[in-house]
Amino acid sequence: MGISALGTRSDGNLTTCYGVPDLSSQQMNVCQNKPDLIPTLRRGAKLGINECQKQFEKERWNCSTTNSSSVFGEIINIGSREAAFVYAITSAGVVHAASRSCSLGNLSECACETRRKRKQPSRGWAWGGCNDDVKFGVWLSKTFVDAPERNERSVTIADKKMRLRKKGRYLMNLHNNEVGRLGVQSLVSNQCRCHGVSGSCAIKTCWEIVPNFAKIGDHLKAKYKDAVQVVYNRKKRRIRRKEQKRVKITKDTLVFIDRSPNYCNPNPPLGILGTSGRVCNKTSAGGDRCDLLCCGGGYNTQVVREVKRCQCKFVWCCYVTCKACPRIYDRHTCK
Repeated sequence: MGISALGTRSDGNLTTCYGVPDLSSQQMNVCQNKPDLIPTLRRGAKLGINECQKQFEKERWNCSTTNSSSVFGEIINIGSREAAFVYAITSAGVVHAASRSCSLGNLSECACETRRKRKQPSRGWAWGGCNDDVKFGVWLSKTFVDAPERNERSVTIADKKMRLRKKGRYLMNLHNNEVGRLGVQSLVSNQCRCHGVSGSCAIKTCWEIVPNFAKIGDHLKAKYKDAVQVVYNRKKRRIRRKEQKRVKITKDTLVFIDRSPNYCNPNPPLGILGTSGRVCNKTSAGGDRCDLLCCGGGYNTQVVREVKRCQCKFVWCCYVTCKACPRIYDRHTCK
């Protein structure tokens, strides 16, 4: 999944994919033929990584990245629900970044999405302004993010069991990529500006915008919690529920093939850091509660004294005075 590696590049070169590992031939073609898309792809990948880390910061797996070429370590190679979330949030990040780049005029491939501007005013408002071009964002995500999975279809594997597993995995990845795109599309909303005498809102001009990416992260985190385990159906060449239930997998349901590994203990080959040393909350009701985050292994308590600026006042003219306020509290860390 080379797209994630784009979000961790620190060489300052925003116009090339040279040196980015695991890119497919189609992804490299995009990089070579449309170099102005690379900064947008990089922003989209970074959006996905940052939001993943924010959503999981209080859980045993905290979306940790590594210095390896795969960014998420080998954990991404396990078809777990965590991998499902990574694919969805990365795909959504590209849609979001591209949609915004279009409306800002940062891409030569697209501009303001204006298909509704000619509609007549209705109910006191009219289409106008500059829509975020979600349609282009979806196209770019499908073209770039889905490319490695489409390449898997042409790979010939002699081992029958491995071949079926590979087919199931690329279908899982493609499905979750689409869940991410649908998440952005479902949360598009209208932003309006009032027009009228003395600030009145006699008429409004409205246009479509993608939401703050944190809202998309919350949406996909809820999908993660309700993710469904699936298996590959060889006869119908599609994935289906592992449990024999007459409940269809909807197009916006996150799916996974493998059960999640144990995130309690370090597993360097998989890029799992374990929870030792993680700060926990003794009184929390969430996943960061010490007995949950520390996997029942106990925790250490340290008395911490911090001094922060407080009671700041502006003095005319022109400086600010503050007091030094000490704060003493207990910090708990997993053993």
